[in-house]
Amino acid sequence: MTPTLLVINSGSSSVKFAAYDAPPDSALTRLVNGKIDGLDSAPRLRVWGQDGGVLQDRAISVSADPELGPQEEAFTQLFDWLGQHLTGRVLGAVGHRVVHGGERFTRPARVTPEILSQLDSYTPLAPLHQPHNLSAIRVIAALQPDLPQVACFDTEFHTTQPWVAQACALPRHITETGVKRYGFHGVSYEYIASVLPDFLGNAAANGRVVVAHLGNGASLCAMRERKSVASTMGFTALDGLMMGTRCGNLDPGVVLHLIGALGMSARAVETLLYEQSGLLGVSGISGDMRTVEAGQTPEARQAIDLYAYRIKQELGSMAASLCGLDALVFTAGIGENSAMIRQRVCQDAAWLGVELEESANQAAELGARCISASGSRVAVWVIPTNEELMIARHTQALLIGRGGLDWRAGQI
Repeated sequence: MTPTLLVINSGSSSVKFAAYDAPPDSALTRLVNGKIDGLDSAPRLRVWGQDGGVLQDRAISVSADPELGPQEEAFTQLFDWLGQHLTGRVLGAVGHRVVHGGERFTRPARVTPEILSQLDSYTPLAPLHQPHNLSAIRVIAALQPDLPQVACFDTEFHTTQPWVAQACALPRHITETGVKRYGFHGVSYEYIASVLPDFLGNAAANGRVVVAHLGNGASLCAMRERKSVASTMGFTALDGLMMGTRCGNLDPGVVLHLIGALGMSARAVETLLYEQSGLLGVSGISGDMRTVEAGQTPEARQAIDLYAYRIKQELGSMAASLCGLDALVFTAGIGENSAMIRQRVCQDAAWLGVELEESANQAAELGARCISASGSRVAVWVIPTNEELMIARHTQALLIGRGGLDWRAGQI
C-alpha cells in the first residue's frame, strides 16, 4: 500500500488539511486538500482534488454521542472520508502546525505526552492559536493512538537571528525566564525561502530579501542567505504590523493605562488586543481586508491607510537590519490577492528602489509572478505560500530519520 501523510493546520473555528502520497525515496505528491469551517457554529467539510475540483462539500452531521465535541466529530468524519476515497493507502503520520515552540523546540518534534505538556505551557504566549493546535493533536491521539504525530513550529525559522534581534531590553532575571523576540509565521517563511532561487535566481535569493506574510495575521521577515535576520513579530504574535483583529506594535504604556486608568482586567485587555483591534477595531466593519476594501466609510479608508502606513514603517526597519534591499516578496491571503495593498506598499517603498509594474500587479492570474518594473532596483514578487507542503516535508524527514514510518499504524 502507498503511505500517506496528513497535514493539519487547526484554528479556533476552522481546520485546514492536506493529504500527501509519501512513497519512500520519492517526492511528496498532494492528493487532496480541504477545510473544515464553522466548528463554532455549523461545521462543514470541503475537499478539493489535485486539479482544484470540488470533491466534497457537505455539512458535518452532529453525533448522538455526547462525548464527541465539534472538533472530535469533525476529525472522525474527516478520517471516514479519507478512508472511503483514498483507497489502497495507509495513513502513516500526521504533521501539525504549532505556533509556539518556545526556547526548547527549535526543530520539528515527534509528539509525546511530555512534549504536549511543555507546549501547553506556551499557550499564554499564543492564546489565539496554541490551544487549537494542541487540541487537534489530542483529538487525533484519542481517535488513533498509534498514529505518529509531528509538531512543526512557527518560531523555528527565526532561531537564526542574531541575539540583538531577539533580545528585549529588560533585566536579566526577566529575560532568563524566556522573554525574547521569537518571531512567527516561520513555516510560511521557510517555504518561501526554499523556493526563492526558482524565481529570483541564486544571487538575489541569497541577498537582502524581505518577505511580507500578509494575512489575517501579518508580519515581515528580513532574510539574508535565505535565513531569518529580523522579524516584526516578537515575544507574542501581537507585535509588529496591524492585523485583522490584532493591534500590532503598541506602546506598553497603553496597556498600563487600560488596566490602571480604565480599570480593565488582564483578560479584557487580552481580548481587546487580540480580537477587537486591527482592521476590525479601526474600520468598525470587519477584520477581513476584502470587506474593508469594499467598505465606503471614512473609517474603512482610515483602516487601510493605517495598515499601509504600518507596513511602510516596518519595511524600513527590516531594510535597515539588512543594510539595503534586493527583493520584496508578498505572500499569504492579502499579500497574494490584494493588488491595492501591494500597490500602496510599493509606492511607499519607492525610496528603497522599488518600482511597480502596475499591469503585472493587477493581473488576475494566480501563482508566482514578478510585479516589479524592468528598471526597478528591487525585484518584487508575489509567491503563494504552501505551509502544508513544508509541514509534510518535515514530517516525512523526521520519521524516516528515525527508521521509517510504521505504515500499519493507521490504515485508511
